[in-house]
Amino acid sequence: MDMAKDNALGNFLRACRGRASLAAAGFPITGPRRVPGLRREELAVLAGVSADYYARIEQGRERNPSAQVIDAIARALQLSLDERSHLYRIARLSPDIAPRDNTQGQVAPQLVQLLDQFPAAAAYVLGPAFDILAANHIASALLDPFGGMRNMVRILFTHPLADTIFDWAAVAPATVHALRLNAGHSAHAQVIEPLVQDMLHFSTNFRDLWQSQTVAGLGRAYKVFHHPRVGPVKLNYQTFHVQDAPGQQLLVGSPESGSVSADALALLASLPGSCGPSAGG
Repeated sequence: MDMAKDNALGNFLRACRGRASLAAAGFPITGPRRVPGLRREELAVLAGVSADYYARIEQGRERNPSAQVIDAIARALQLSLDERSHLYRIARLSPDIAPRDNTQGQVAPQLVQLLDQFPAAAAYVLGPAFDILAANHIASALLDPFGGMRNMVRILFTHPLADTIFDWAAVAPATVHALRLNAGHSAHAQVIEPLVQDMLHFSTNFRDLWQSQTVAGLGRAYKVFHHPRVGPVKLNYQTFHVQDAPGQQLLVGSPESGSVSADALALLASLPGSCGPSAGG
């Protein structure tokens, strides 16, 4: 798995360079090109470094590029905020804050109590490898069709109902891109690496998405569930980082007030027999 290899920086830069737009970079397109994106020499010009020096960085022969060089490369590639943060971390130029202890899989009691303060929304806590660590009643009911599965990545890429219940083409890439962003934190590698190894072996869809080297946080999202008991449920999601538990994220999905989805959530909340993850974690 490339996140565990020495040249994670080079792998990421190569992928970003391949996705870069010639037109946005200001280079004229004069004819057919053998490779997409920018050539090494073109990126070096934009970043203001020698082509040889940039090649050494990408090939893993230059282990300690300065913050100024990495910043110039990030600007030249026009990276997003998430991509820049990931680049700085894998270049070892950004602090990698580890949990205070070995409780990455535990949710603070106060946060568990907070989940129940969202009676009309789906609220749950994810760990760095997207394990569902705690969930309120509505979130548990939404995930009930997946039985006892507690990892969103495994659900999306191994459960036979995943592409029926989720808008899979939207949710799956966003999940893998966010997982790779989390994997840039060395503090989370211990829980993410085994998951990625399994998914690379079992799912070609996951492998293709993972190897694209795309990173992006979960942030705001719009999700549609096609729940077998209440029908379509459309939710607007917001993601919050848990300040005192690095790697944990609180996700809250709420429907439009007075919408059909709000009625569907109310009905779902009233149904007995949820076997999904509960607020107890």
